[in-house]
Amino acid sequence: MIEEYFLQVENVLREFPNIRSYALNKKVYNSRQGTIGGKVIFENEYSLEFVEVADTEQGIKTKYRYHYMDDAQNLIFRYDNAPHHPQIESFPHHKHLADNVQASQEPDLRIVLFEIMQYSKK
Repeated sequence: MIEEYFLQVENVLREFPNIRSYALNKKVYNSRQGTIGGKVIFENEYSLEFVEVADTEQGIKTKYRYHYMDDAQNLIFRYDNAPHHPQIESFPHHKHLADNVQASQEPDLRIVLFEIMQYSKK
């Protein structure tokens, strides 16, 4: 089941035409749990580094991080669920911007890639 999840993540990456390349790292803990992450390079040389720790039996990501940067490695945004902003109403889910942290729902990779596409059209 975790291998199927990994395949779904890779298929999402293949859907987006603005991705120039990507490299993935996968670790299987057992048939239903594992970690997938990697680095995505876009046509404009911006990048997304991400990691998801998934449990397919429970249908959740126990940890995630989606860190989008410009070509000079400056943060544009990062979604994560690290428990370091308890004041945020959506704790532990939140979004970092260059100058603040805001509440957010847990995104998935496809949502993040759509946001990146919208950002690059600006």
